[in-house]
Amino acid sequence: MAAFTLSKSNKTDIAQYLADFKFYEKQDLFSDDAKLSTQIEFIRLDGREYPQYINEYWTSKQRQADPLHEITYRACFKPQLPRFFIELLTKKDDIVYDPFSGRGTTVIEAALLGRNIIANDVNPLSKILAYPRFFVPTARELEGRLSRISMNKKAKADMDLSMFYHPQTEAEIVSLKNYLQERKDSGKEDNLDAWIRMIATNRLTGHSVGFFSVYTLPPNQAVKPESQVKINQKRNQKPEYRNTKEIILRKFNTLTQFVSEELRARLKVIGEKARFFSQDARSVPQIPSRSVHLTVTSPPFLDVVQYADDNWLRCWFNGIDAKEIENKITTSKTIGEWSGVMGGVLKELYRITKSGGSVAFEVGEVRNGRLKLDEYIVSLGTAAGFKCQGIIINRQEFTKTSNIWGIKNNESGTNTNRIVLLKKA
Repeated sequence: MAAFTLSKSNKTDIAQYLADFKFYEKQDLFSDDAKLSTQIEFIRLDGREYPQYINEYWTSKQRQADPLHEITYRACFKPQLPRFFIELLTKKDDIVYDPFSGRGTTVIEAALLGRNIIANDVNPLSKILAYPRFFVPTARELEGRLSRISMNKKAKADMDLSMFYHPQTEAEIVSLKNYLQERKDSGKEDNLDAWIRMIATNRLTGHSVGFFSVYTLPPNQAVKPESQVKINQKRNQKPEYRNTKEIILRKFNTLTQFVSEELRARLKVIGEKARFFSQDARSVPQIPSRSVHLTVTSPPFLDVVQYADDNWLRCWFNGIDAKEIENKITTSKTIGEWSGVMGGVLKELYRITKSGGSVAFEVGEVRNGRLKLDEYIVSLGTAAGFKCQGIIINRQEFTKTSNIWGIKNNESGTNTNRIVLLKKA
């Protein structure tokens, strides 16, 4: 098996650590051809020079991510990204925050590392997908709860979903939806219900028998019904029955396969102290000033991803108004609009960050690399009061999902992580 390690740099000197970083992929850790050295370039912005550190600082091969992360969500980064900064810039019990939490990658990884967390996302689906994983039940408890949910074989959705589901599968999905809504409305929804809701939401559509639907697009987005009709015609397919309870249990076992009793207890302690918000990231007044040690986040990139369109079926299942979300989520069409929003976010991050605390602001690479959002974040971050310690550019290969879309490395799409590292004096 290939060996991986980090150089033994002094992590208190961030610039030196990034410059000296070595990533080893071979058994011979001392071989010159086994290491990738950092490339350092400088850019000039607003009359000042800032370093860009270019290397493979993390990779999915370096340390396998915990399966607890495997809840799909469009445009989410790998867990190795927040882990790099959490290990580098915080210690146990520090507070880690993500104002654009998405599926909860940053806060779940922070909890796995023993940090306290705060999560925010204007999309209420974010909490549905993240919160339950702090309160992990046993398989026996979940199976017992599922067995007590009655399935109405005649239940039908209030819209035509026949292009996605077998009639019996649709009846089970609607029965689950109605059960969860009744539990919520009566104030009885508990952690077991939250896990059922999270996994069912995650299994609504996908491209394997591990999902409720017939073959469709990758599970991080749902196509419109008319598009699914065309997919079915092209593939000469029709929905087959899927046992929803069995699928939920299988996914639960996959997610929790490495959750020990010690980890279950630790996640519960962190979860009980955690705070989840669903507000505009420019103003979350419930977070005390100077309380956060580290923020690791990735905001919406202009209008590259349409979150509400991707999640219309998830919203339906959870009784959420997708149009209302669409009006709240930042999908700026111009760099001016986007910069205005991000400037407000960075001012709020400056307020809540402790003296000596940091922000790792990931902005990927959009429009084939022609638009460098990281350079805008440098200017906005320094205007908010932060000191920019540099831009970290992580080399990476495309994911399986990207290849499904026909995206190849160095051709189109996002082929690097670009992270602006900011520090509050």
